[in-house]
Amino acid sequence: MTSEITLFVNPTAGRGRGASAAQPAARALRDAGFSVRTVLGEDDLDALRRARDAVGCGTGALIAVGGDGLVSLALQAVAGTRTPLGVIAVGTGNDFARSLALPVRDPARAARLAARALKEGSAREIDLGRVGERWFGTILASGFDSRVTDRGNRMRWPVGRFRYDLAMLAELAALRPIPYRIALDGGPVREIEATLVAVGNGPVYGGGMRMCAGAAMDDGLFDVTVVAGCDRTTLLRVFPKLYRGTHLSRPEVTVHRARSIALEAAGLTAYADGEPLGPLPLTAESVPGAVRVLGAGGGALRRGPVGARGD
Repeated sequence: MTSEITLFVNPTAGRGRGASAAQPAARALRDAGFSVRTVLGEDDLDALRRARDAVGCGTGALIAVGGDGLVSLALQAVAGTRTPLGVIAVGTGNDFARSLALPVRDPARAARLAARALKEGSAREIDLGRVGERWFGTILASGFDSRVTDRGNRMRWPVGRFRYDLAMLAELAALRPIPYRIALDGGPVREIEATLVAVGNGPVYGGGMRMCAGAAMDDGLFDVTVVAGCDRTTLLRVFPKLYRGTHLSRPEVTVHRARSIALEAAGLTAYADGEPLGPLPLTAESVPGAVRVLGAGGGALRRGPVGARGD
């Protein structure tokens, strides 16, 4: 184990919390005996290039200080390598960290856990999803939720999360079932009408919504949550249940478990880890043990036997 590790920092995460979190995180890592190098980028492409350079030069770990967007970039750098990933979660949603029971907005504690895991050699291997060359750790979204994100991203006003609340209201007014073509594990194509299809490597997205509540991150399978085509009243009944994961018992919701899924629907953009992947069609596959995570607790790991629904 090399004693030099890399802090991969987004200073603007969480309205500036990324910048202030880097100092206590670096201090805790140095107190544990590690030499710390900090990497920032001028933009996402530059930051990713620098992170990949650090991994290629043999850094002992890549420690992402920021939110889910930065974690997504870090995954592109470490996936498929033996370089472990640490997460100092100080963003807005922090869904990746929540999924793995990592500390949220407590940079010193998160850094101490990462340092301990490095010294003990106890990084946990977890699965990742992959679409082409892109990796994701939480949920791939397509349908009503991705349309809300599309609309919110186009809006200039208002600022903050309220923009997405307004985008959701606008999409509710235009709600129509979406014709999908889906194939699981290379099987026959199913033609369905759905409100959304969410492909879960982990259980949580959107700042704590447990869309794929049963998903484990170390079982080699996606949990594919399908919300059938429904009207606005029904969708509004389902929506509050997402934060507890109790929507899975609704008759409109079906869960499939699969190693891969091919998705096709006209006019939809897919998002994964909150970042745009591009338009459908696409094929996503689950890659077992694709990344080693430092300090991960129970979280979405070590699932016991659960009967599959909808398979």
